[in-house]
Amino acid sequence: MRQLCAVFFVALLCLAARADGLDALELFLRTASSGRADFTQVVTSPPREGQVARTRVSGGTFEFQRPGRFRFVYGKPLPQTIVADGQTLWLHDVDLNQVTARPQASALGSTPAALIASAADLKALQLDYQLANAPERDGLQWVQATPRARDGQVQSVRVGLRETVAGGRKTAELAALEIVDSFGQRSLLTFSGVQLNVNLPADTFRFRPPAGADVIRQ
Repeated sequence: MRQLCAVFFVALLCLAARADGLDALELFLRTASSGRADFTQVVTSPPREGQVARTRVSGGTFEFQRPGRFRFVYGKPLPQTIVADGQTLWLHDVDLNQVTARPQASALGSTPAALIASAADLKALQLDYQLANAPERDGLQWVQATPRARDGQVQSVRVGLRETVAGGRKTAELAALEIVDSFGQRSLLTFSGVQLNVNLPADTFRFRPPAGADVIRQ
């Protein structure tokens, strides 16, 4: 699930108060070149027979630079780092001291990360997703994204956008990302402290496996 969310992840620009989610997403893809935010993630597993649904809460920081670079750093209880450097998607499980490396092109296509850091515009994004406006909820504009590939791990994604102003321009920042996987597990990421088009250090998206780590290449 964390790889699916590796995502994040990030800010979206909007035309006006009455603009819909697709307008906001289109403007983000054209104008937001980088960003950073804090996030909280709540994962809810479907209840088993005779049991209540289980939830897990985690959080951390997120940075991105378009095209195709991002970094998620999860804190406790399960510290992990997920980095896309433009060529490779790295996942470092700190507790296991294990690193998984996958070719980024094949790993990201129809995952939520494409919504944030990869696609250049809506037309490109629609190659992998069916996109539609969803009803406004909790003061946010929403986009429903359904993967075209039926054999992937993601069943659906909803992106929630909040209108704001940054640098004298009307914008909409990413406020929430809701993901349902093929097993019915729901992951809700909420973002705070979003900053758009910031200067990020050159090594932000470089990843070097720690000494002694077990590196698995897929």
